[in-house]
Amino acid sequence: MTTLPYQAARTGTLNIDEDELACLALALVPGLGPRRIFELLRQVDSARRIFAMSLTELESLRLPVQAVQSVFEGKARQMAEDEWARIREQGGSIVTLVSALYPERLKEIYDPPPVLWVRGEAALLSRPSIAVVGTRHPSPYGSGVAEMLSRDLAARRLLIVSGMARGIDTCAHKGALSARMPTVAVWGTGIDVIYPKENKKLAEEILATGGAIVSEVPMGTFPAPQNFPRRNRIISGLSIGVLVVEASENSGTRVTARCAAEQNRDLYAVPGNVTAKNSWTPNTLIKQGARLVASWEDVWEDLPSQVREELEAEGGTESKPEAQASLLPEPALRPEEAMVLEVLRTDEAIQLDELLESLETQLTSSEVFTALFELEMSGRIRCLPGKNYVRSL
Repeated sequence: MTTLPYQAARTGTLNIDEDELACLALALVPGLGPRRIFELLRQVDSARRIFAMSLTELESLRLPVQAVQSVFEGKARQMAEDEWARIREQGGSIVTLVSALYPERLKEIYDPPPVLWVRGEAALLSRPSIAVVGTRHPSPYGSGVAEMLSRDLAARRLLIVSGMARGIDTCAHKGALSARMPTVAVWGTGIDVIYPKENKKLAEEILATGGAIVSEVPMGTFPAPQNFPRRNRIISGLSIGVLVVEASENSGTRVTARCAAEQNRDLYAVPGNVTAKNSWTPNTLIKQGARLVASWEDVWEDLPSQVREELEAEGGTESKPEAQASLLPEPALRPEEAMVLEVLRTDEAIQLDELLESLETQLTSSEVFTALFELEMSGRIRCLPGKNYVRSL
């Protein structure tokens, strides 16, 4: 008899809507998956009614015995209240299926997550967006293309969504940030568990730029292999379309592409070298009907007309100037710089020793070093780990 007054008082101090709390409780109950919760919420007048049901009413919903006991005995509610307290401590929030902020596009998929844990701007989730995905081990060409396309599309107000994994995902987020636009990262861990750890700075930049970090798993959830394929349906579900840059035949990116096809999302792919293993998935998708993408225009022209009009009304289709942009023409290359630039490629890195060897009859080593320094300072080339150099796109 004393339980209900205590719960009511506790909810008041937590400052959370009862329907939101009920959704959170259901998401934390063992034995209930996203699809079952989605169907359950369609059967009741409001989510909060779950807390007031009798044991007979709960059993009539054909829930697992463990779930019925957890809800009836108040354990589910207690778990939800404790989780909400942890979320608030971390400066996060939740967006549930009954929330006005829940993105309509995500409701269209077969098994929408009942709760999204969010750090940052939750309202972004309903913006027109495109998912940019690919291999964790991209070529210099793939990295450059992913960053370039993400930058150019973000500059035109199209939200970039990805998973913040190593490789193409990281390049996609960096591209959006270089356009000084927000981006959304969908994690397979709790929103308080950064993975991979080397992306800690990237996560901070995403939040500082007005972006968002999203997950469907509770706080404190550490990397588990099964969580990452599941989160891919959210990446594609939030988006109008999915752009694949590089991915091998057995890449997890194929899961995202399959989700996109099942969710009736548009598929885009950047063609690659037919002899490179990371070209298998994008090239195959193109053969199967995906839109071939070589520039931002290929995506932009394929967007629904109402989306284009909305984005154009916000800020037009002109690119934002880069930080180093100048009204003055680019300075002419010195002969030594032109010779070095001629040897470098955009799709394959060249190691310093190999570069020196190829130019040894034309330039001294000091001339090559000077040319490399000047070219890197002007943004024409990039230096990769291991003294590998690649031409910028």
